[in-house]
Amino acid sequence: MSEQTGEKTEKPTQKRLDEAIKKGQIARSPEVQTVFVLGGALLALAFTGGEMWRVMADCLTTTLSHLHDTALSMNAMQGYAVTGALTLGKCVWPVLAATLTGGLLAGGIQTRFRTSSEALDVNWERLSPVEGFKRIFSMRSTVATGLGIVKLSVVITLCYGVIRSILADPIFHSSVNVARIAAFMAESSFRLILQVGAALIVLATADYGYKLWQTSQDLMMTKEELKEETKNTEGNPTIKAQQRRRRLSISKRKMLAEVPKADVVVTNPTHIAVALRYDRKTMRAPRIVAKGIRLNACQIREIAQQHQVPIIENKPLAQLMFKYGRVGGEIPAQLYAAVAEILAWVYRVNAYRYYREQCS
Repeated sequence: MSEQTGEKTEKPTQKRLDEAIKKGQIARSPEVQTVFVLGGALLALAFTGGEMWRVMADCLTTTLSHLHDTALSMNAMQGYAVTGALTLGKCVWPVLAATLTGGLLAGGIQTRFRTSSEALDVNWERLSPVEGFKRIFSMRSTVATGLGIVKLSVVITLCYGVIRSILADPIFHSSVNVARIAAFMAESSFRLILQVGAALIVLATADYGYKLWQTSQDLMMTKEELKEETKNTEGNPTIKAQQRRRRLSISKRKMLAEVPKADVVVTNPTHIAVALRYDRKTMRAPRIVAKGIRLNACQIREIAQQHQVPIIENKPLAQLMFKYGRVGGEIPAQLYAAVAEILAWVYRVNAYRYYREQCS
C-alpha cells in the first residue's frame, strides 16, 4: 500500500545524505545560533566589561572636564567625534569578535563543519514573489510561527520571576547616587540575561531535536526512489547478471584451453576433475590449470582424453585440491607429497611410452 501511494518509508541512502549536505539541507536551529552568540557576548563582557567601563568613563571625564575651556568649533566637534568613535570601537570590538566566533562555531557544530557548495548558488525561485507567498502561507510556516509564539511565551514565563524581583527593588522608591544606579542596572541585566540564556538553552535543545527529526523525515525515500537510486548507482541487475555470466564464460574458456597443456588430471571419479601442470624450470610447485565439478568436470575429462592427458582417479586428493586450490595457483603445500607420487608415475609412463615408440 505504501509503495502504491508513494509514502516515504525507507531510510535515506548515503548518496542522498551526501547530496543533501551539498545542497545545504542540514538540520539548523536559530535558537542554537542565538545561544552561542549570547554566550560569546557574555564571556566577552565578563572578561572585558570592567576595562570597557573604565575606558568609557575616562573618555567622558576627559571630554566633559575640558568643555569650559574648549571653543565650540567644527574642528573641535570633529575631534570629539573621532575620539568617541575610536573609544567605542575599542570597547565594542571584543564583544563583536566573541559574537561572531560564537555564530560561526554554532553553524559549524550544526553542519559538522561540512561545507555546502550548492547552497551558495543563486536560486532564482527564492526571489519569486509567488514562491515567497507560498512559503509564507504554507503549513510549515504556520507551524514555525506557532512554535515562535510558544518559545516567546516560555521565555517570558521563565523570566517573569526575575523581572518581578527587579521591579520590587527599593531603588525605585529611594534616592541613590549614580554609582548605585549603574551597579543596579548591571546586576539586573546580568540576572535577566542569565535567565533568558537558561530558557534559550532549553528551547535550543528542543528546537534542534525537532529540526533534526524534520530533516530526517524530509530525506526519507519511497520504495520506488530507493530502487531507482540503487539501479543508477549499482547498475541494472539484469545487465549485471549478463555481464557476470559473460565473464564466467570467458574465464571458463580460458581455463579449458589450458587443459591440453596439463600433465595429469585428477578425478573423483566423475564429480570433480582437477588438471595439474608442472615445469621444473619455471615453477616452484605444480599449478592447478583447471578445475570443475559435474558438467565442467566432464568437459575437462573429455578434453584430456582428446589430447592424451593422463587421467588418474584419486578421490581424497581431488576433493582437497578442488576445495583449497585455485585456478592458476600452486597446489597447497600439504599435498606436495601426494602430487609428487602421481607426477612421478606419469613421468614414468610417458618415458616408457616414448621408449616404445622409438623402438617400434
